[in-house]
Amino acid sequence: MTTVYDVDASELIKKAAEELKSVKEINPPAWADFVKTGMSKERPPADKDWWYMRTASILRTVYVKGPIGVSKLRTKYGGKKNRGVAKERSYKGAGNIIRKAMQQLEKAGFVKQAQAGTHKGRVATPKGKSFLDKIALKLNK
Repeated sequence: MTTVYDVDASELIKKAAEELKSVKEINPPAWADFVKTGMSKERPPADKDWWYMRTASILRTVYVKGPIGVSKLRTKYGGKKNRGVAKERSYKGAGNIIRKAMQQLEKAGFVKQAQAGTHKGRVATPKGKSFLDKIALKLNK
């Protein structure tokens, strides 16, 4: 059986973003057209469907690395800020975007909160895993 680990991540995320558009619980908030995705960015994303791409990427990351929380995901989606003459510095990504996307995924039943030992965070549910695995199977054909 083909899983998330067997296909190219960027292809999987693009296809999953298209599939997430049909899920009624997942839709961009009103402020999504104007917001930057992190402190290191100068402008909002140019792609109008960026919310679905980010949500699909978060879902894949939760599947692969779960249990994972907002703080680790902020680090993943962060970047380096151009500070002019000063040396570049790393900044975390926007936490509200990640929080809202994870809440929508949780409402859709794709992720849930869990604890594995000392690690707390969200993990992919069987519904979320099968959602991504079906897309991976389509891509591998």
